[in-house]
Amino acid sequence: MPQSQPSEKELLRTVLQPLLEDFQYWFSRSRSLLETEDIPFLSKEQQSNLLSRVKQAQQEVSTAAMLFQATGGEVGVEMATLMPWHQLLSECWQVGMRWRSLASARIGMENPRR
Repeated sequence: MPQSQPSEKELLRTVLQPLLEDFQYWFSRSRSLLETEDIPFLSKEQQSNLLSRVKQAQQEVSTAAMLFQATGGEVGVEMATLMPWHQLLSECWQVGMRWRSLASARIGMENPRR
């Protein structure tokens, strides 16, 4: 017997809801890093600008999630809205990976193996 295709509402709930949760999680982690650490390869201006963009994106994602919940999953998010969030997260991940790499290199220099 062929499986029935999920409705648009089911598809949105299955795909969009976890995606919005992921955006919220990763923007929160990025914000925490940018607020608590000095990122040596970014100027103060660059770090402040990136933090501002993360805060703005967090607000946008929260708004989208609230609308999604308020409409019972009837409202989606345009790809034109999702892509800038994805690009910003990609930028944040690159900063985070580079920062962790530098941090682990500093730890290695402080604790050389004998």
